[in-house]
Amino acid sequence: MSESKPSHSATHASNGDNGDAAPPPNPRDKKKGGLMSKIRRRLTVQGDSETLDGGTLADLRANKAKAAPPPVDQTEDHHLHLRCAVTEYSGVSKKGHAPYNPRKKNQDALIMADDPATNTLILCVLDGHGEHGDGVSAQFRDQLAMEMMSHPCWATDIKKAAADAIAKVEHQVIRNFRIDTEFSGTTLSMAIIRGNKLIGVNIGDSRVILGLEEGGKLAAEEFTHDHKPDSPGEKERIVAAGGRVFAVEYDDGIDGPPRVWLGHMDVPGLAMSRSLGDAVAHTAGVISDPEFTEKELDPSSDRVIVVATDGLWEFVDNDETINLLFPTPGPAEAVDCLVKEANARWMQEEQVIDDTTIIVAHLFDYKASED
Repeated sequence: MSESKPSHSATHASNGDNGDAAPPPNPRDKKKGGLMSKIRRRLTVQGDSETLDGGTLADLRANKAKAAPPPVDQTEDHHLHLRCAVTEYSGVSKKGHAPYNPRKKNQDALIMADDPATNTLILCVLDGHGEHGDGVSAQFRDQLAMEMMSHPCWATDIKKAAADAIAKVEHQVIRNFRIDTEFSGTTLSMAIIRGNKLIGVNIGDSRVILGLEEGGKLAAEEFTHDHKPDSPGEKERIVAAGGRVFAVEYDDGIDGPPRVWLGHMDVPGLAMSRSLGDAVAHTAGVISDPEFTEKELDPSSDRVIVVATDGLWEFVDNDETINLLFPTPGPAEAVDCLVKEANARWMQEEQVIDDTTIIVAHLFDYKASED
């Protein structure tokens, strides 16, 4: 078993948080206009009123005269020597931008790990949220791959090994006294490739998609599916547990995604129906059970895998993602292109940039056409 360096520190931006936490509004009140109102509409509303993007307003006030250290964003490009469908891959986790919090942390994380003993590659992204979201995603980043690969069923039952490992790490996070998971947690979206088999693992609203070649062009196929609070089955479970699902109403009408709230209190406002951590949201029907998808990859048509957090998916849909990466010569260039486009759209739409983590993998020696 070997684990590539970028799954730990090399591919992660230093110092940051993802701008996913904001002071909870009264969801029944109409919100007034202004920059602060607008830029938080798509971010997760949870935590107490002093909590702000992985820090506190007190921290921000105390440090407002200090310049934030410059972010360090790194990308790794890999040519894989395993006997599996992936031949080349690259990933990056880039800190976002929040003008109201110059010292924000990057709460995203990624895992890129390979196991030569089973010819298996793990590609995973995590999108932390809440005051301690960076701690939650970091602990999964540092422990999950090893827990999966050391599971007794790893060689014979990938899904059981993954589910058990995820549950074990989540339990360790919850018991970690340094990480308060009451209003903090993370998504998880993972592609596991063994030979020509692809298994998707999803908790929350990060996503895995495929690029399929059709008539000399690439077409998108959604492989994992987002866990939204208003999705069929998800809302029913939340309501049955005593929770509520509705969007925050602003002065210009309903704005932002449906969110999960306690039955008796307007918290936590989680914009997904499954997550890791998030103890309060779990009392309102949010669960951490992974959803699995699988397929046998086809060498004649399957060309690209993209795994990304909603820093990409919020404003760049599946088809646009595949169209943007189609002309790029390799995974590293594709990742760079997608990050730049996602960041530009965030600034245009919201005046903030969410943390953005993207992995692109080429299948079966795929190379973009020179034409």
